[in-house]
Amino acid sequence: MTREDHVAERRCIVSGETQPQAGLVRFVVGPGDVIVPDLRGKLPGRGLWVSARRDLVETACAKNAFSRAARRKVSVPEGLPALIESQWVNGCLNLLGLARKAGDIVAGFEKVKGWLQSGEAAVLVTASDASPDGRRKLYGLAAGRPDVDLFTSEQLSLALGRGNVVHAALRDGGLARRFVADVNMLAGYRQCESPDGLSERELRNGE
Repeated sequence: MTREDHVAERRCIVSGETQPQAGLVRFVVGPGDVIVPDLRGKLPGRGLWVSARRDLVETACAKNAFSRAARRKVSVPEGLPALIESQWVNGCLNLLGLARKAGDIVAGFEKVKGWLQSGEAAVLVTASDASPDGRRKLYGLAAGRPDVDLFTSEQLSLALGRGNVVHAALRDGGLARRFVADVNMLAGYRQCESPDGLSERELRNGE
């Protein structure tokens, strides 16, 4: 195995399973012996790892798994599972805001339709509360591209700084790829099934 082929693995403190690091949430013991989620893996300290599923994080909180893994008594913030989900949601929406500033996203049914038809769109984003008719029309044009519907129209509108955003499309690039990766994590954390989040096709392919 070459260095490029190596995939870092970590052990989940709840399930005991060893798996690629990308599929787990890292925690560290912060000031005051409080457990802190480290979604980007950048905080100093020894990592405590839990598979990136909300139910397993809830189990870790309920069964004192963090203290056992840290080998000392630690405090778990109230609502930690919800906090992690909120951080992932905010991270995804912030990426959409950055894409808006970079000119790499359009919103509105007709503009999105145009990008899909021309091949410029790499990712379709549809509000979770969009009408079924609009969904069907754009899904039919997505042609194998990731289609994300984890966020409400209100959330998309705030992220893009305009009212009533129901449909949006991202141009291919680093921001789009980071967005899809984070959406995959969020969907897995929520244990979503198609069509919530990436389509079943995209989740299976890991794109």
